[in-house]
Amino acid sequence: MKIGVDIRVLMDKHYSGVSEYTSAVLRAILRQDQDDKFHLFYNSFQNVAGRIGRFDHPNVTIKRTGFPNKIFNYGLQKSLSWPKIDSIIGGADVFWSPHINFSCFSKEVKHVLTVHDISFLHYPEFFSRRKNIWHRALTLKKLTENCQHIIAVSENTRQDIIELLAVPESKVTTIYSGINPPVPMPGPEEERTFFRRHELKKRFILYLGTIEPRKNITGLIYAYNRLRDENVNLVDVQLVLAGARGWRHRAIFRAWEDSPYRRDIKFLGYVSAREKELLYNRAEVFIYPSYYEGFGLPPLEAMDRGLPVITSNVSSLPEVVGSAALTINPYDINEIAKALELVITDPELKKGLIEKGKQQTKLFSWDETARKYIELFKSL
Repeated sequence: MKIGVDIRVLMDKHYSGVSEYTSAVLRAILRQDQDDKFHLFYNSFQNVAGRIGRFDHPNVTIKRTGFPNKIFNYGLQKSLSWPKIDSIIGGADVFWSPHINFSCFSKEVKHVLTVHDISFLHYPEFFSRRKNIWHRALTLKKLTENCQHIIAVSENTRQDIIELLAVPESKVTTIYSGINPPVPMPGPEEERTFFRRHELKKRFILYLGTIEPRKNITGLIYAYNRLRDENVNLVDVQLVLAGARGWRHRAIFRAWEDSPYRRDIKFLGYVSAREKELLYNRAEVFIYPSYYEGFGLPPLEAMDRGLPVITSNVSSLPEVVGSAALTINPYDINEIAKALELVITDPELKKGLIEKGKQQTKLFSWDETARKYIELFKSL
């Protein structure tokens, strides 16, 4: 069997979300399947091969086209439906798109599309004007009609696809994500330099993810303000926000500038995998108060590293964390603040969440994710 894979998301300079997911699933699939032929495709005017990573398997070939992305996406794929991506890679029986993108295929190809979330249909106000135009141009409904099967990363996302896009239930399968194993942490000197550079104290609350409205970071800052207002004994607890800036982040930074505790609210920007491990190792609690998630990998990753987790009680998050996290209403600032106070000040609660978290993470494995993908490819 010839399997084509769209790896355009692996061109990202900094991996997060979909790019991390694609890399992890693809590498797990290639570990398990040495018999089928895999043809990986991406398009880039500039040479970004260094970002893609290495796929040193005898059954893998990589094909790149060199068009400027706007011409390839809007001019060729959307407007002209040419060239067919399967013809670029030398043919395919099944083609997997790990993310929605501009794509066209020959009729005989079985196209599998992974949909991570459709937050842009629920909350267009959380996205920039440019991003909303891009989402509309993609015509997701048409994409889901034309593909042969859809993979949803959670049951919540599956139900959204069925209900909002009128897709038949039999056409959508839920396949959960896995958890990336820890990478080796930097040595003591590098660790000291990192914490000194960012002026981090010994105790801090950790958020890790993109800095954008959907993640409810403004609400988290307000909750932290209330936590500090009402708990003078927590003066040594910082709020650490790690992640690259996304769209429409200005209101978030205004909330930070207006905070009386802004000196203890630290925006670190993008952090490497090794630096993430440092933060997980030292944090007091992990919080992820997002308004909407298709899956929500960071809370699971934090549980895996032994942190107590607070997250939202909406979208896919309760499905993913089960009873292993303290869940809150993301729209209730007081509830977020109280949850933080509880976990920080109650050792027994903290210990219980850590133990439950370790058990919950055993339910998620990239190898199991890959096995289900391979089964689906073969069934088509």
